[in-house]
Amino acid sequence: MSIELITLVMFGSLVIGLILGLPLAFLLGGIAVAFTYFLWGAKGLTMIVFQAFGWATNALIIAVPLFIFMGIVLQRSGIAERLFEMMYRWSGSLRGGIAMGTVLICTIVAAMTGITGAATVTMGIIALPAMLNRNYDKSLAVGSIASGGTLGILIPPSVMFIIFGLVTGASIGQLFAAGILSGLVLSFLLISYIGIRAFLQPKLAPASPERYTMRQKAGSLVAAIAPLFLILAVLGSIFAGIATPTEAAAVGAFGALVCAAIYRTLTWQLIKETSYATLRLSCMVVWIVIGAACFVSVYTGVGATDFIRETITGLEINRWFILIGMMAIVFIMGMFLDPGGIILLAAPIFAPITIALGFDIIWFGVLFIINLQMGYITPPFGFNLFYMRSVCPPSITMGDIYRSILPFLGVMILGMAIIMAFPQIALWLPSIMVK
Repeated sequence: MSIELITLVMFGSLVIGLILGLPLAFLLGGIAVAFTYFLWGAKGLTMIVFQAFGWATNALIIAVPLFIFMGIVLQRSGIAERLFEMMYRWSGSLRGGIAMGTVLICTIVAAMTGITGAATVTMGIIALPAMLNRNYDKSLAVGSIASGGTLGILIPPSVMFIIFGLVTGASIGQLFAAGILSGLVLSFLLISYIGIRAFLQPKLAPASPERYTMRQKAGSLVAAIAPLFLILAVLGSIFAGIATPTEAAAVGAFGALVCAAIYRTLTWQLIKETSYATLRLSCMVVWIVIGAACFVSVYTGVGATDFIRETITGLEINRWFILIGMMAIVFIMGMFLDPGGIILLAAPIFAPITIALGFDIIWFGVLFIINLQMGYITPPFGFNLFYMRSVCPPSITMGDIYRSILPFLGVMILGMAIIMAFPQIALWLPSIMVK
């Protein structure tokens, strides 16, 4: 069977399975098993076993449940509510201040959790009613939360950066460092868009009538102390070369428990519920990783990856057009697939092409993850859109949610273009970190 036909049948089977609603992890694994048996017989199935065992016992994968545990503890410990109160006292009196502050809180929560659902759901519960009750435009309110919530996969400790580093061989520590400034740039652009929109159209985001004294505002800053210490402990230990990402994840998990204890929310019930939730999410992530790894291993085994790389790098067109083409493919995949699955499917193929074209793999990783961010808010299957549906009142329809994210999606595309044009935004911190 030719490489071209194998590519068509494998990916065609994947698309059909997704349309039928089959779970991604088992769909990828099932296709891998079927093609392994068809191409190499029963003896070839040992490759599937070795792939699954190798990924399940990889030391770096331990960072995934630890960061998930940290994020869920922080989500349930009341830190987000305290941060929202702090933000409201400082920015509520500004036009669009609640929406801008919500994106800022999403940025802080992203730096504490590394996942998207925590910020999106929590701020949807806390900030959305506050904005709607103060006559904010529903599209601006929903869009600010849905887009701000995606920062969790770009600003470290990002679980998606860990998976990207595992499959491409890129330094996870350097990916984390690259995500800091890149994430802050996107956060700044989102906040700026809200501020400009509120200035030009005051009725969309009116200022809150409540006023607070400077003493009340200063007192609210206490809420930021514990989160900032936790962020510094996790990211600082990696940046300074003191800890590996896995060790930093353990520090973060312990620090989250300390934060919960400080806020007097640490109970056996919290630990039990968090542990169960961590188990469910971690199993989902790891099974997708294993399924996709087996799929890619089979695809690589028939020489398809080398074939695609040689074909693309042999094209007599500008390398930037090839890069933009790869980004377009990832963007389209983001409309339909789980972000973890996209990394496992596309990164092993695109990373060698990127290096062969002379681009930096760390910079490419940042662009890749920003693309996955957009996938979280891109119809029809963006995860954050459904997270928002779960917390929105009945008056906000799914159509309203879809329309609300369009301008924010444009802002993210602008952010990716800026980082693409100025790579040092992503590469400056990795260049100075302790290796």
